[in-house]
Amino acid sequence: MKTPRFAKPARRVPVLLLLVIIIAGWWWFFHEGTEAPLPPPEPREITARGDLAAAEKTAIEIFSAASPAVLFITTIELRRSLFSLNIYELPRGTGSGFIWDQDGHVVTNYHVIEDANRVEVTLADQSSWSGRVVGVAPDKDLAVLKIDAPAERLTSLRIGTSSDLLVGQQVFAIGNPFGLDQTMTSGIVSALGREIRAVTGRTIQGVIQTDAAINPGNSGGPLLDSAGRLIGVNTAIYSPSGGSAGIGFAVPVDVVNRVVPEIIRYGRVIQPGLGITVAHEQLARRLGVEGVLIVNIRPGSSAEASGLRGSRQVGGDLILGDVIIAVAGAPVRNFDELRNRMDNFRVGDAVDLTIIRDGEEMLVNVVLEEVS
Repeated sequence: MKTPRFAKPARRVPVLLLLVIIIAGWWWFFHEGTEAPLPPPEPREITARGDLAAAEKTAIEIFSAASPAVLFITTIELRRSLFSLNIYELPRGTGSGFIWDQDGHVVTNYHVIEDANRVEVTLADQSSWSGRVVGVAPDKDLAVLKIDAPAERLTSLRIGTSSDLLVGQQVFAIGNPFGLDQTMTSGIVSALGREIRAVTGRTIQGVIQTDAAINPGNSGGPLLDSAGRLIGVNTAIYSPSGGSAGIGFAVPVDVVNRVVPEIIRYGRVIQPGLGITVAHEQLARRLGVEGVLIVNIRPGSSAEASGLRGSRQVGGDLILGDVIIAVAGAPVRNFDELRNRMDNFRVGDAVDLTIIRDGEEMLVNVVLEEVS
């Protein structure tokens, strides 16, 4: 008979030892190994800022006072579907503008609303209004709209002057660049007396150049001086990339303040002139003429009354007419400059013209009339 085999006690020792280690580890983890929770992190003490700098206060005050007058313009174009022939509206472009008076007149650039079928105006309070065109001045890149918003919603800007601006003066531009609402940039007057071409090809003279950032969407917005007065209407940038390159241009407020009231009253700009037809600049150059060569005189015009002469054919010879070389002492080299000189006067003003007739220089006094 075989003796029963029993497990050897020595084999149980590792198991008991492992159990003791596990119990000891558990006790250490939950009693000795657990640290007290850390207190929540405290933010650093805030350093008192002190008073704002004078320049900062000025900028804040200007934006606070002027921004309610600046608005966002969206132009709508009508399109016809090629498949259904239905008419639908398509956003054409955006720009900026500003409230001119409590009657709801709005000023912007002509190129902002050019060829638009419908114009939508969004005020600073985000209310939207349909804008109708009162009149335009394409040669000055200006347009006047009208919205039927109540007067209590309308805030107009204070008007300054551009005649006494100095290079280096601080300026502020407010608009909606890239469709971003109510944005202000600042800079200085970089140069004065610049010339740019309007969409009509005519030169706009006396333009303000600024390095205040003007981007697409800023067009039609106001340029303000450090007193918060309107001194120009932002109209163009010089930039190979299409973004601000630190060279922006604004139509001077003295032009705006002359043109806009005429548009509001008459629906157009009243253009003073002489009642003449002039030779094209290239033709005048081929003929060796320096100045504005008169080709025809309109019968009954102020030019006829003053004795000005047009070109005429005598036998087989062309007899050149009078050549205008100066208006009120300011020299003119072409018709564009002649019209710009006339812009400084009003219909009914008597103006001295310096002309060349038969090789002789002489003065002729002309009373200006309205021309189209």
